[in-house]
Amino acid sequence: MAASDARKPRRAATKPRTGEPVFVVTGHGWGHGVGMAQWGANGFARRGMSYNRILAHYYRGTTIGRAPVSKVRVLLASGKKTLTIASAAPFRVRAPSGKVKRLAAGKHVIGPGLKVKPKGAKRRVALDWPVVFLAGEEPLRLDRRYRGAIQVDVKGGRLRAINVVGLEQYLYGVVPSEVPDDWPAEALKAQAVAARSYAVSTRKLGGDYDLFPDVRSQVYRGIDEEEETTNAAVDETAGEVVMYQSRVARTYFHSSSGGRTASAPDVWPDSGTVPYLVSVEDPYDALSPYHNWGPFVFSAARMQKVVKVPGPLVDVRATVNASGRVPTVTGIGTVGDASVRGTDFRRALDLRSTWFRIGVLALPTPAKPLPYGAAGKLTGTARGVVKPVLEQLKGTTWTAAGSVQPQSNGSFAVTVRPTATTRYRLTSGLAHTAATTVGVSPRLALIPPGDLSELSGTVRPALAGTTVQIERLTGQAWRVVGRTTVDAGGGFTAQIDVTPGSYRARIPVPGRGLVAGTSSTLVVNQ
Repeated sequence: MAASDARKPRRAATKPRTGEPVFVVTGHGWGHGVGMAQWGANGFARRGMSYNRILAHYYRGTTIGRAPVSKVRVLLASGKKTLTIASAAPFRVRAPSGKVKRLAAGKHVIGPGLKVKPKGAKRRVALDWPVVFLAGEEPLRLDRRYRGAIQVDVKGGRLRAINVVGLEQYLYGVVPSEVPDDWPAEALKAQAVAARSYAVSTRKLGGDYDLFPDVRSQVYRGIDEEEETTNAAVDETAGEVVMYQSRVARTYFHSSSGGRTASAPDVWPDSGTVPYLVSVEDPYDALSPYHNWGPFVFSAARMQKVVKVPGPLVDVRATVNASGRVPTVTGIGTVGDASVRGTDFRRALDLRSTWFRIGVLALPTPAKPLPYGAAGKLTGTARGVVKPVLEQLKGTTWTAAGSVQPQSNGSFAVTVRPTATTRYRLTSGLAHTAATTVGVSPRLALIPPGDLSELSGTVRPALAGTTVQIERLTGQAWRVVGRTTVDAGGGFTAQIDVTPGSYRARIPVPGRGLVAGTSSTLVVNQ
């Protein structure tokens, strides 16, 4: 909960579908946003602010006091069938009775029977648990090297390893795991005091261990992570913790605030008000590479898996709290709505924080084709996105086709006048909808007959040589009663017996980038 959790976000590569919206998510900062922003502290330090002033900025109303403990217990491993304890120098193991056995340098593989081979012994001997491995002239190694001792016990038939280490030595492995070691000294000191305070304030009092070695507490990677600069920051603040009303403060921290930290109840509603964990301006977080992030683009299909609305997804809306974070996201579907918590939404889409906004681009497919030469309007939605543009495909290149000026609710309409069937899409930066096809049909017209032995009409554009079929309404169905071809001027005449009834002309396969076209109905009376 304290650490920055600096992982690279992973986003599913789902393609948008024609007519469906795409969602564009942008945001600020990385982490939960509560307490000290590590990048912001770095910025303050670069401007000459001391570590105690940095801490006072992020943890309001606090003071600096002394840590009430000198050792912590860190759960390094659990649920293991075997553990390998090693050292480059001879070391020792102490049984619960207090009896100590010497062990040779190298690796010692231990199972649930807790058998070890003492130095000089011919066979392995079993020990009662818990046993404590004690370092000699070189540190102990489990998955990596650690200061202090390693206690091993059995829980549920499986092995656990707990590092019993001095609080200051524990911090040697925490501070460089949490922030870059080349940051200014005052930023490193602020991190050391915050990490020390967090370790003390979150200890599992009365349990078998105090802390986890990962983001469930704070990242602890042992000796191999240590650096001179971060060790110095720990030493120069030795024993110092953040206090609030005579108690060690729970000093949450995170990577980047995006420009403003969050209050604890805005992120964790069940936490209640914590006077020193309030939302504060963070003016120097702009140094962070995560100060602003996105846009990340998600298809409607991907988004629907997260918000779980019934029926097709139409839109997604987010509420915003006083800290600028999103507590709730609501999906709007054609047959109902559904909501998820902002934290769950963040986790599902692997976003960097809950300080995000959701934009939408939508370009529905028109219900009918446009007659040749006619203008039509493409309507859609462009909300919460930057500089939306309507584009059309010319050959293999997308080019601007019209200016998009959304209304306050994001809706827009753009007039288009294509001369052939054209593909359009709505674009904002690298985000775009799937292509929407606007069909263009020939404009056909039948001329009232003067001679009841033929029907004539016109076609625009003049599709010389194209077949036109004349259809007559018979009952509820249109039946072909004649065919002819278009002449060079765009006219046609079909020789048919024109009896009273309803007629229309139709070109089913016009070619030249056009779709099928049909004239208006011509009613012939006797």
